[in-house]
Amino acid sequence: MGKITGFMEYERIEEGYKPVPERLKNYKEFVIGLDDAQANKQAARCMDCGTPFCNSGCPVNNIIPDFNDMVFRADWKNAIDTLHSTNNFPEFTGRICPAPCEAACTLNVNDDAVGIKSIEHAIIDRAWSEGWVKPVMPKHKTGKKVAVVGSGPAGMAAAQQLARAGHDVTLFEKNDRIGGLLRYGIPDFKMEKIHIDRRVEQMKAEGVNFRTGVMVGSAKDPLGKDSKVTNWAKESITPEQLQKDFDAVVLTGGAEQSRDLPVPGRDLDGVHFAMEFLPQQNKVNAGDKVKGQLRADGKHVIVIGGGDTGSDCVGTSNRHGAVSVTQFELMPQPPEEENRPMTWPYWPIKLRTSSSHEEGCEREFAISTKELIGEKGKVTGLKTVRVEWKDGKMVEVPGSEQTLKADLVLLAMGFISPVASVLDAFGIEKDNRGNAKAHTDFTGGYATNVPKVFAAGDIRRGQSLVVWAIREGRQAARAVDEFLMGYSDLPR
Repeated sequence: MGKITGFMEYERIEEGYKPVPERLKNYKEFVIGLDDAQANKQAARCMDCGTPFCNSGCPVNNIIPDFNDMVFRADWKNAIDTLHSTNNFPEFTGRICPAPCEAACTLNVNDDAVGIKSIEHAIIDRAWSEGWVKPVMPKHKTGKKVAVVGSGPAGMAAAQQLARAGHDVTLFEKNDRIGGLLRYGIPDFKMEKIHIDRRVEQMKAEGVNFRTGVMVGSAKDPLGKDSKVTNWAKESITPEQLQKDFDAVVLTGGAEQSRDLPVPGRDLDGVHFAMEFLPQQNKVNAGDKVKGQLRADGKHVIVIGGGDTGSDCVGTSNRHGAVSVTQFELMPQPPEEENRPMTWPYWPIKLRTSSSHEEGCEREFAISTKELIGEKGKVTGLKTVRVEWKDGKMVEVPGSEQTLKADLVLLAMGFISPVASVLDAFGIEKDNRGNAKAHTDFTGGYATNVPKVFAAGDIRRGQSLVVWAIREGRQAARAVDEFLMGYSDLPR
């Protein structure tokens, strides 16, 4: 414990933001991280609790009190070693994780939580600048070959862990670049792609073989009308070939089936899934030319869906130069402050205002879209109605109908399941939500019903957080290592 009375002496220090007019001019990150003095004080607030609930609140079980103490003592090298012992990619989580660890912080019972996420961010940025992030080479090679399908955070974590265990790992990705949702779903202003590229170079040095533009199962677009989601593969490989060529296969694809809005007018021009809109801008930022790019310039934009993906649509629309941006949420507006003694240490439901909201956005709660209206095949507006909850059911509020102007409607209502064609091609059993059926017990964990085929990440658990994907990738790697070798030294 760095400073016994630190939590009484110092207040929480938030990371800063560049001014809105400046950051709206580009797609660069705009968060101003903690300097050394700020990190020292923030870390001093950690109480090194007898039962550190922050550790269990973190899906990868980061050893938070330990690296807080190391930052307080300016022992940055040991801090990154401690952080890397549980998290392969803290530069991802330090930027885009909602920080459930902070909700579980003991200080959060009646005070402001320790800024754990900002300390994590400071540690990994310091490590990269000091050159401490280097390839970790295996002590010996096993001669075993593993295919990992899907290069999002779960696939990257699994591939890196398996390579470090000495296996020959090939990571397959249907897109033209590695990263999955990190690459083509998260806007650059939240996480620039240099962070992915640096890890790819590290993993190449560790022996991971990357194959992009390869669809496992079929080269045909499996998402139908959602075909603008990605740059679809130019070649395909069959499950049978993978099972023949590799000793184990790990499926780590995402939950890519977007939830649709089945109302009249859905087929009007100008109504698109968020995952048609967001990836195109990321590709343009990467230097690609996107013919007929979906843009919000000069348009009245309505985003349907109140989560992070909707918020990303808001920030991107504002950078395009939208005339107005409105975000819909079906649920009622949550309280600005949670009842902490009632919710701690669990993730509370409360009003969360993102940096994108602060850049310009009207937020509408308890509102439902009845119909999309248009002229000459193009969307011009929406017919909406207010809703409320009575006796556990959502009902419309009489006389609350409205018609709102809209030139671009973006559907950001979450994702319902992974691509069915991949699971069907392997013959993987599914749960009742359409995800790959695989338990997470230590013995035989992450194994599917198909011999030597494993599943982890969103393809197994459904739509979730990046930090959960990293956890599942790491745990699946250990399960595969045990399957291949009879034991494993990889951490759980």
